[in-house]
Amino acid sequence: MSEISGRQKTLYFLKFIGLGLVVGVAYVDPGNWGTDIAAGSKFGYSLLWVVVMSNLIGIFMQYLSSKLGIATGMSLSENCRENFSKHKTIGLWISAEIAVIATDLAEVVGAAIAIFLLFKIPLIYGAMLASLDTLLILGLEKFGMRKIEAVIIGMMVLIGCAYLIEINLAQPDWNQIAYHAVVPSLNHNSLIIAVGILGATVMPHAIFLHSAMTKTRKTIFDVLKTPKRIIRFSLMDTVVALVFAGLINGAILVMSAATFYQKNLAIESIQTAYQTLSPLLGNVSGLAFGVALLASGIASSVVATLSGQVIFEGFTKLRTNLWKRRLVIRSITVVPAVIALYYGANTLDLLVISQVILSLQLPFT
Repeated sequence: MSEISGRQKTLYFLKFIGLGLVVGVAYVDPGNWGTDIAAGSKFGYSLLWVVVMSNLIGIFMQYLSSKLGIATGMSLSENCRENFSKHKTIGLWISAEIAVIATDLAEVVGAAIAIFLLFKIPLIYGAMLASLDTLLILGLEKFGMRKIEAVIIGMMVLIGCAYLIEINLAQPDWNQIAYHAVVPSLNHNSLIIAVGILGATVMPHAIFLHSAMTKTRKTIFDVLKTPKRIIRFSLMDTVVALVFAGLINGAILVMSAATFYQKNLAIESIQTAYQTLSPLLGNVSGLAFGVALLASGIASSVVATLSGQVIFEGFTKLRTNLWKRRLVIRSITVVPAVIALYYGANTLDLLVISQVILSLQLPFT
């Protein structure tokens, strides 16, 4: 519609934005924390280029996902069901569900750690509490999807503010940051962590979700009637949101490198990272770390639940209740998480392994 004025375009764009930040939460989930902290503490700034590269790939993949949803009016899972054979569809569905479960495992562990750090509740009980963390937020669905979006975006901003504080306190080497952000450096010791960063950043479930969430902007589509303009809005929304998410991921790695690697401190778990931050950078740093981790775990759990619903309904054509979906998936993920935590599994290793699983699933997305 060429008669739309510049002011109207701006207003419609402001109504459209939000999808990018919702899927962007998946890019700063506890799995990212685990891989970025491990990368920074063990290899300094040298893997920062992997964060940058993964983020660029993520922007491209999310843009394609949203473009698919806008062009076809169907989600990625619905398109798979319509265009592939029954056997291929079932295989892709199972693969996508495995990705959701691996993602949710990271959210359970991350939220449990945050609850322990902030309230001193043991990890096992924290994992059980984490299984209920999103029910209240999902209850907002009856008031419209925009309410859930607002809560998720608020948590995303909270995480960003927390890491702005962390970076200010850590005082990193900006010359090293600029160098390692663009110059690749990799060896056999850092390969697993690099793969984990890729899996933690380019999240399969977020790709499925983005294509489906474009349907929530149908009223804007009906007014503009120009797919190219809507796709342009989606591109701008995606780029801005995921650059923001990428900056947070980079900040986590940079904080870890500046605080732990530069002082030759071995970080074996996120709890150790938290306990080490306060003496080095002050109590504000530790508090910001814990609050941001809790926000990350809760917000990314909501996104994982929404993604799981989209994947299930798209592949099967069956409707499902969000709360029931949450309980089923959490029942599957909380059991192995509790068992692993009970037997003293390293939380950092659990997070990294879950992200490696996700990176291996990417070719099937």
